[in-house]
Amino acid sequence: MRNLTHRKWAKASKLSLVAVAAIAATPILSAELQDLHLNFQPRTEDEKARIADVIAAPTDFDAAQRFEDLPAGAATVRARQDADAFSQPSGNLKFEQELDFKVGNGLFKKIWVSSPSSTLASDGLGPLYNARSCQRCHIKDGRGHTPNGPDDGAVSMFLRVSIPGGGAIDEIADYIATQPEPNYGGQMQDLALAGHPAEYRLDITYEDLPVALSDGETVILRSPTYTAADLGYGPLHPEAMLSPRVAPQMIGLGLLEAIPVQDLLAQADADDADGDGISGRPNIVWSTEYGEPMMGRFGHKAGMPTIMEQSAAAFAGDIGISSPLYPAGYGECTELQVDCVGAPHGDNDDRVFEIDQLGMDLVAFYSRNLGVPARRDIGDPQVLRGKQVFFDTGCASCHTPSYVTHRMDDRPEHSFQLIWPYTDLLLHDMGDGLADNRPEARATGREWRTPPLWGVGLTEQVSGHTQFLHDGRAQSLLEAVLWHGGEAQTARDTVVSMPKPDRDALIRFLESL
Repeated sequence: MRNLTHRKWAKASKLSLVAVAAIAATPILSAELQDLHLNFQPRTEDEKARIADVIAAPTDFDAAQRFEDLPAGAATVRARQDADAFSQPSGNLKFEQELDFKVGNGLFKKIWVSSPSSTLASDGLGPLYNARSCQRCHIKDGRGHTPNGPDDGAVSMFLRVSIPGGGAIDEIADYIATQPEPNYGGQMQDLALAGHPAEYRLDITYEDLPVALSDGETVILRSPTYTAADLGYGPLHPEAMLSPRVAPQMIGLGLLEAIPVQDLLAQADADDADGDGISGRPNIVWSTEYGEPMMGRFGHKAGMPTIMEQSAAAFAGDIGISSPLYPAGYGECTELQVDCVGAPHGDNDDRVFEIDQLGMDLVAFYSRNLGVPARRDIGDPQVLRGKQVFFDTGCASCHTPSYVTHRMDDRPEHSFQLIWPYTDLLLHDMGDGLADNRPEARATGREWRTPPLWGVGLTEQVSGHTQFLHDGRAQSLLEAVLWHGGEAQTARDTVVSMPKPDRDALIRFLESL
């Protein structure tokens, strides 16, 4: 098991040297996936060799690797002991950039109001929405949560919705055509302005699933069932596909955006050519911002290629705020929601958009530069043992530990940084247990993007809970591991059967990230 895992890791660790060969057989990847959003300098052969050496798989687990304590390189920030641990600016921001960060933070926290309003810079909410600000979903820049009982709203959680069909995108191979649900669009909003019915109420029920572990330990998983209750605009289409989503944490996004696409593609193995059972694939999406196919990096199914596009889509879908990329003042309302489309909007004056390009630039800058806290206890013997278990079990086959970002003159805070996000940003089949049965671009109903693990051990400190996975069903890191299936089934079964001290060490390692 160990040799197979390390062979897979060795392939990824040499990514800069083999990237061209790895993608040559798939023209859609080599010809059309480019880092259009970045102005970068090509790497020299010397740099490629140095990078391959610095990100090579560890061979010694008796001590921490060099620079492992700085997961975001020079952008790493001090690990605070309070709930603001995810809300610090990148550690290498220049003094003059901190003003942009703070103004972007203000826009991220801004409470939007309905139109017409005397506060012209803040009106345009809805009419249908999921939250009144970005911060209401990404609480303290951390993870959202499931409703705490029937009397709690789902302000940081919602349902995506679509139906089969619609136009294919010829430029993207294996694209799965879907279209918005006719009455409800692509996302369901559970809040509305006065005079407008909300689209639905999210109802969740759980079934307990006991899992027996080695050494007599038992863990109870909660298996959710989701219902769109109290529908405000008629029945859902009979082929409607619903997918629950909890807001993810915000740290380190600019660094993820700066990883060379070739380095990510070098890890893709759609046909499992090396026989290790792992067959990650890039999601390829149509970029509204650049008008070309790009690799998806953000969102639970990697449905968005850039921070700017992700942010603009969230303003439109979550808050109902128009921007240059999503200019409809009524947000995500459908043509059949006539009152919503015809209601007053915040762009009915000389602003044109409810948030203009300058505002979007500031929000994107803030989102790119939320600092990743430094690692804790990296030299602790149990943490080091857990790290070895992590590699030996095969976790690093998808949760790729480290990269070096592009060299960029216009983004020095993200330029040429050795980072440790523990993700390949690829799609993986996670089995029936986690399947939402709703495709997104090339992602099937069983595939999910590998989430970054940096900062995962600070979730309770920042967000006040320990809920994980795309829908928050896992109430601990161990539960999250036990939900893994599909390509991760072997690794999951290994965790189930390993001695309890090794399992505890694995969780201790994850908590140190």
